[in-house]
Amino acid sequence: MAKFDVAEQRLFHLKVCMRCNAKNPWRAEKCRKCGYHGLRPKSKEPKA
Repeated sequence: MAKFDVAEQRLFHLKVCMRCNAKNPWRAEKCRKCGYHGLRPKSKEPKA
């Protein structure tokens, strides 16, 4: 996790499209690029 709360919000407070992997705002209902409704929160755990 990030050391500073402000940086952590900027990096992780996003949603990612499950179809095209585009980054979207947190309040988005559908993807800004492809219009898909399947959005997930960006993962906060580092990949191992």
